[in-house]
Amino acid sequence: MKILPPFLGTIILGAGLDMAAADVAQIPSITASFQGTGVEVELKYNTIESRTYQMEKSDSLANPWSNLDGPYVAPTSNLHSWLDFVEGEGSQFYQLKDNTFQPLPPANSFMGPAGTSTMHGNAASSDSTENAGPGSGPISITRKSFAGVFPSILMGSDGILVAVATKYINETPYVYLLDPDTLDELATMKLVKSETSELAGGIYSYLDEQNRLVLVNAAGLLQRIAHSQSLDGSWTLTAEDSVQIGYDDVVGIVPDYEGRVWFATAAGASDTSGAVVGYYDPSTLEIETITLPDGEEVANSISSSPDGVSVASTYALYLFRTENGKVTQVWRQTYDRGTSRKPGQLSWGTGATPTFFGPDTGYEYLTITDNADQQENILVYQSSSGNLLGSVPFLTAGANSGTEDSPIGSGRSIFVPSTYGYAYPPQATSGPSSPATAPFLGGMQRVDILPDGSLNTVWINQSLASAAVPRLSITDNLIYTVTTDQSSGLYSFTTINPDNGSIVSSTPIGSSINDNTLQMVGTISSKGVLYQGTVQGLFSVKAQ
Repeated sequence: MKILPPFLGTIILGAGLDMAAADVAQIPSITASFQGTGVEVELKYNTIESRTYQMEKSDSLANPWSNLDGPYVAPTSNLHSWLDFVEGEGSQFYQLKDNTFQPLPPANSFMGPAGTSTMHGNAASSDSTENAGPGSGPISITRKSFAGVFPSILMGSDGILVAVATKYINETPYVYLLDPDTLDELATMKLVKSETSELAGGIYSYLDEQNRLVLVNAAGLLQRIAHSQSLDGSWTLTAEDSVQIGYDDVVGIVPDYEGRVWFATAAGASDTSGAVVGYYDPSTLEIETITLPDGEEVANSISSSPDGVSVASTYALYLFRTENGKVTQVWRQTYDRGTSRKPGQLSWGTGATPTFFGPDTGYEYLTITDNADQQENILVYQSSSGNLLGSVPFLTAGANSGTEDSPIGSGRSIFVPSTYGYAYPPQATSGPSSPATAPFLGGMQRVDILPDGSLNTVWINQSLASAAVPRLSITDNLIYTVTTDQSSGLYSFTTINPDNGSIVSSTPIGSSINDNTLQMVGTISSKGVLYQGTVQGLFSVKAQ
């Protein structure tokens, strides 16, 4: 908390802050401890409430906060918040701002801008961003059809869209360079068609610090694909660097915080051997790998933090690091994978990409969902040790307790949507599900980690049917997604209040097959535009 002059050194509640008794009565009892010399203050609520207040500067310096106007946010089950003073126009107004969902994981210097350089936003796969979105007011939508599925839409520091999409006509992935305003095609590059996995061949990729797309194609080449503009205005995509890593079914790729490019394959070299996890070190040109236990596959992307690289297989959650030039397994924790794939999930096992998050460093915890029969659970681990911090039942057993989506992890909070019963294309799924089909009811759940380390469900919205992977903006305090009405087939651009799970706004998009967002994730640019892939192309959403 910045204590702005002339209030430098003011201590919160009971030790120097002069407030009217009525104002103090509205605020939960707070304890304060200074960090540094009156610069930051940690406020811990000792009641189950979290509120946001607007403080108007008073004419009286002796009682600067007498005009308290609030609260603005309904009580939730937060027991811990970070609060900032933000100076307003003309130094006349100050806002007491609830930063419950901070901090974000630290930026990875070997990637492009945080929030837009990889499918799940950052190396930690937090699906949260500092970029403000289009908001909950009137919006305009721009659509573009390419007769292909757009699961990965990225943006580098130059503001140009780089996407990987699979065309229907030949089921082959292509790199698309797109104009961020019109969505017009600037350049394309055909990749190698995968014969092993729907997710292999470059679907999971990232932008590096030079705005180059980094992927492993279905020929086993680790490539860095750059884009450039000629004097005549035309654009070109060029593979600047290609390294054969020897694996053609890579489904997960992420850099660690020292620049090594880590990867995970979908399966092993034989029908029984486990998937391969490894890295390419561009400083030594060395490739190092480790093989998972027999039968273990990887069906989601992988994540990194300063603690290491996390991989979720179809049996267990892992943390790996590099030690003495080798891949080292730091820990392995099995989870309940159930007896089969659930309807609305692509594979048998967890549907989640591992998510690093935490209220102190931004990465002290890891979360996934398991695949327990009937009742799935949200699992939280200590990222450094692998110790299970706790688990919470996810939604309603046998009705909507299942997900293929990666959780949002931000600060102390986790948000998980249901995909149970969602109708994925049959060719995208692996093996039979049990039951064979189920209605898609939707649902979303928020879980917080309390100061004592216990897990608490803050809210559940049973009727929120998300047809996309949601994204949290911590700047405008909104969760963005696309929802679907199963009775009418209508898709709507939807914003959600992360404090209580209520829908803030919902704008119809359309009800055709072209509007289906297929549980793909949207990307929010630094200019507040949201880009969302569909089964036929993509659309952008801007505030009017």
